[in-house]
Amino acid sequence: MQLVLGTHNRKKGIELAELLLPWGLALRTLAEVDSPLEVAETGETFAANARLKACEQARHLGRWVLGEDSGLAVDALSGAPGVYSARFSGPHATDASNNRLLIEQLAGIPLEKRTAHYVCHAVLADPSGEARAEGVGECHGRIRTEPAGAGGFGYDPYFEVVEYHRTFGELGPVVKAVLSHRARAIRRLIPQMLRLMG
Repeated sequence: MQLVLGTHNRKKGIELAELLLPWGLALRTLAEVDSPLEVAETGETFAANARLKACEQARHLGRWVLGEDSGLAVDALSGAPGVYSARFSGPHATDASNNRLLIEQLAGIPLEKRTAHYVCHAVLADPSGEARAEGVGECHGRIRTEPAGAGGFGYDPYFEVVEYHRTFGELGPVVKAVLSHRARAIRRLIPQMLRLMG
């Protein structure tokens, strides 16, 4: 059974593929299918955006699609950047510009009050475009004042998992595949997915 990973983000696609690899699914990315949709993320929550990405793409392609939406919520910023994590610094945002704006907005806030968490909402849609399974994961930490590590993407060099005294940028893919919000969401989704697709 083929599963399409409903993301145009190459690094996110790699991470999802690595998490799903042990389960023997035939995975395809949007780059490997004909005429995928560019789904507008118009939802006000991670759940709504994940459903849009999965259901609209599945209906369009006539295939099983895994869609997910994820981002960073910073307590001192009332949960921002939230669903706007990828475009926090504007329509032409990059990881560097998003991180710059985040650090500017947290200026003067002490480390112990820079608590934050990553959220991931993953949705599996069937070829008719109906959402059939969902999984949610979170990973809690805080935002450092200086980046550390070259791994990961997005806000990873600033996001410290306090118990490890390391950022996601430093922890590397093996540890991240256990601790991350995306890993936790996929772990919750897999039993439902295997029942439906097996």
